[in-house]
Amino acid sequence: MATLVFDIETVGEDWGTLDETTQKILSRWVERSAKTDEERESGLKDLREGLGFSPLTGEVVAIGLYDLERGKGVVYYQSKRREEDYEVGDYSLRVRGEKEMLQDFWDGAAAYDTFVTFNGRGFDVPFLNLRSAICGVRPSRDLMQGRYLYQQKGAKHVDLQDQLTFYGAMYKRPSLHLFCRAFGIESPKAEGVAGDDVTALFKDGKYREIAEYNVRDVIATTELYKKWRAYLAPEQI
Repeated sequence: MATLVFDIETVGEDWGTLDETTQKILSRWVERSAKTDEERESGLKDLREGLGFSPLTGEVVAIGLYDLERGKGVVYYQSKRREEDYEVGDYSLRVRGEKEMLQDFWDGAAAYDTFVTFNGRGFDVPFLNLRSAICGVRPSRDLMQGRYLYQQKGAKHVDLQDQLTFYGAMYKRPSLHLFCRAFGIESPKAEGVAGDDVTALFKDGKYREIAEYNVRDVIATTELYKKWRAYLAPEQI
């Protein structure tokens, strides 16, 4: 079995660069639902800051990967500066444009049969699939086939948020941070950076900070996967 753990970081377009029609379409629900000026302003602020959550208004700025059996990882990340590759622990950090990193991801994915994410079905994979198509890159693996593990006939995609909430049976869907806290795993947020900070970091040119946060995300996901494998995974996995 060849297992690949992965996670992505994304940023949105600048609101001011969007054409008027797009702005109207995106803000329509805020204008209709807001009951006060304060609600309207708050809703528009959330909308502008959340453009990176959609592959139609955002892009991938980092993809972190970890080969579980080999014990080696890599992070492809965007930078507007010329930067040399460097190492962080078991990870090699390499600058790529978005299309390049997507192509590298799917080229490498062809060699794996098991993929591990946290909320990958709800966010990472749909985002990767659509951004790949937009950039002219064809995915080499179908990572959205069958939500349940027994339905997946090709590559296995273990979405730990699905598995650890028993496919949504829990009343709420805890974050990676909360699962890490409960299982005694260092949270990727331990150094004061969270996913919500990525857009601001990118605008400030702090590209390595994003890449290193991505490393911590993948490490945490890997350690959580080991816990799931040891105590909760079905016998056939």
